Amino acid sequence: MDPLLLLILGLLIGLAAGAVLGFVMRGKLGHATDGAGASTSELEARHQAALAEVRAREAATQSLLREELAALHATAEGLRAQVTDARQQYRELVERHHADQEARSHREQQESRVLQALAPVKESLQDMQKKVTELESLRSVQHGELSEQLRAATESEERLRSTAESLAAALRANNTRGVWGETQLRSVVEAAGLLERVDFDVQSSIVSDAGAGRPDMVVHLPGGKHIAVDAKVPFSAFLEASTIPATATGAEGARREAHLKAHVKAVRDHITALGSKAYWQGLDSSPELVIAFIPSESLVSSALEADPSIMEFAFSKRVALSSPVTLWSVLKTVAFSWQQDVLTQDAKVLFDLSRDLYSRLATTAAHIEKLGRSIERTVKDYNGFVGSLERQVLPTARKLNALDESKVLAPLATVEETPRDLVAYEFVAELERGRLAEPVSVND
Repeated sequence: MDPLLLLILGLLIGLAAGAVLGFVMRGKLGHATDGAGASTSELEARHQAALAEVRAREAATQSLLREELAALHATAEGLRAQVTDARQQYRELVERHHADQEARSHREQQESRVLQALAPVKESLQDMQKKVTELESLRSVQHGELSEQLRAATESEERLRSTAESLAAALRANNTRGVWGETQLRSVVEAAGLLERVDFDVQSSIVSDAGAGRPDMVVHLPGGKHIAVDAKVPFSAFLEASTIPATATGAEGARREAHLKAHVKAVRDHITALGSKAYWQGLDSSPELVIAFIPSESLVSSALEADPSIMEFAFSKRVALSSPVTLWSVLKTVAFSWQQDVLTQDAKVLFDLSRDLYSRLATTAAHIEKLGRSIERTVKDYNGFVGSLERQVLPTARKLNALDESKVLAPLATVEETPRDLVAYEFVAELERGRLAEPVSVND
């Protein structure tokens, strides 16, 4: 509480106590006047009693006032503390308000800077939104096109399935399978680079101890050798087995196993029949085997998977099981052998030609040497003629020239050049052999 307020409160309390004391003293004095006849001692006693009573009341009043003053002090201290707290809260509130304003201003500045910095990003986002919109429209168009393509693919798959069913139904016939196998065989042979009627023949008749036969193809090997190829399509049992999934169990799995066993039996029967024909016996210089061409890798692999011993069985019958891949590799080797054979023949022809050319060059060297000797003899004869002319004819002619000096004979020059000798080793060696082989002439 404010000290001035406390001082005023103390003065008011003192005035109240003095007023009370004066009122009491006034009453006592009145009683004393009324008993004037009383003795002085009584008055003194009364005075002391009244004074004691006043003092007691004053003490009680002071005590009461002290208590009230203490309560007022306590109230003032509480109020002072509340005012201090209120001022502190107000100060904190003002500071918080200023801090909030500064933070708000700083945040607004930061947001403004961020918005300025994000302006290009906003433009990019707008451009991206436009692109996304365009992509979405394009996606819708493509989705429609994809749906149309899927519909077309479904229709194509349905047509393919019906075509496959028709093909499977057609391949169930033996004649159709035979034509398909021969067509596949011809495709593989042509892919290997062999030529019909040059490197292979089709449907050639062969007569052997086992009887007459007609393999689908006879491949000619270098050196006059041949090998027979027969195409076969054991397809029915495999087709029935392929309609059942490989993961099937129970009755379906057992039925699939039965069809695969039937497929293996068909392949074994074909191997036995083909081996018994012994085509190699009717071919000149043929390896003792025949190639059994099966125009599908799955037909061969399924048979080997169901019965791994079928390959050894085929070897024992002198039959080589061949799929398109293995037959192509064999025929490619044959084509390469033919190329090497042709190269060998060309090399032999080239060697013969080079040997003839070398011998003819030697003969040419002999003619050149003879021509050189002839030229040298001609030069000697010419020089002898010039010498004779200058020594014997011209002196007489000069005597005639004395009669008519208007005519002057020009001097004749001799030929000093000689033919160039052959120095090449091949020519010299051949000439030496020629001279040794020539008979000695009497004129020489």
